[in-house]
Amino acid sequence: MWRSTEERRERERLIRGLAARGLTVEEIAGELGFSTRTVYRDLEGRSATAATLSEWSAGPGRLSLAEREEISRGLARHESFTAIAAGLGRAVSTVSREVAANGGPNRYRAFRAHRGAHARARRPKTAKLVACPGLAAQVAVWLESLWSPEKIARRLRDEYPDDPMMRVSHETIYQSLYVQGRGELRRELSRCLHTGRAARRPRNRLETRGRIPNKVMISERPAEVADRAVPGHWEGDLLMGRNNRSQVGTLVERATRYVLLLQLDDGRADTVAEAMKQAIRRLPAELVKTITWDQGAEMARHVEFTIDTGVQVYFCDPHSPWQRGSNEQTNGLLRDFMPKGYDLSKLSQANLDVFAWMLNDRPRETLGGMKPSEKLAELLAHTG
Repeated sequence: MWRSTEERRERERLIRGLAARGLTVEEIAGELGFSTRTVYRDLEGRSATAATLSEWSAGPGRLSLAEREEISRGLARHESFTAIAAGLGRAVSTVSREVAANGGPNRYRAFRAHRGAHARARRPKTAKLVACPGLAAQVAVWLESLWSPEKIARRLRDEYPDDPMMRVSHETIYQSLYVQGRGELRRELSRCLHTGRAARRPRNRLETRGRIPNKVMISERPAEVADRAVPGHWEGDLLMGRNNRSQVGTLVERATRYVLLLQLDDGRADTVAEAMKQAIRRLPAELVKTITWDQGAEMARHVEFTIDTGVQVYFCDPHSPWQRGSNEQTNGLLRDFMPKGYDLSKLSQANLDVFAWMLNDRPRETLGGMKPSEKLAELLAHTG
């Protein structure tokens, strides 16, 4: 029995000594003849917390306490991260990040790492933009200057490289604007976003648009489209005006981000198809090979369009705007010229040509500082 104070201290010393050698809780309990609960209590000094942690799991994608103990055991045997990961059925990067975040191979302890993960997962937490008023003020200034949350997050890293309290992810900024009651940023700042939305659209909406016959899905698109090395592959969409009663057609070339804007009297399929035909007939044949569109009914005449032009139309998966990432990004930039709620029927083709020229003459970071017009000329010269 270990009843006296000295005996309890001796027991704790033995337990902590074995833990320092890398033994797991179960191994220590077996070595000294104690229950695992006793070992947890002496390691942490809080029996209730230890019992809770031994049962807590953040979810199937997170490491469990048993897995962390396997990592500790593997490190004690001087196994590589690759071997440990293979034994767990986990990615090597998962094991390496876990060890690096918890003291490295020589200081890693399973229970301490699991306790830290439990503490980080506890909710609710004080949001960073509440705890750091200076950070919130700087974010608000840049939002009012129409900077996107992505640009703000990147600029904070550049301007405050040695101050971790002046860092915030773009996702946190979005959440601060969209989630009511958080209070980190003024609600009206959401109007400074390109989308102008005060709430995010749910991703689990049911598909309500009409079916398009004879669709050719994006999975069948040629592999050369994905690498953006060859010009001539376009992404298209409609930019909607006030109450969705007016629209402008947008086409973006994937390799160069070159933009074409189409004036439309309405959003009917035959109107859109005819406007696209007129636009691409003004381009060199080598610059128009495919077009990728979303699931909108405005492209219901795609078969006739392909027969008339020889340009194949491919359709994205439902609710997958990232499959037309260049077009989505460009539509956001176009909102500077055609804000949400504006009646787009007031714009002539001449107006739209000016807007397109302004974007095509603007240096783009994704092109290494080149303008879309310059990149288009460069690629055409190489393919000519």
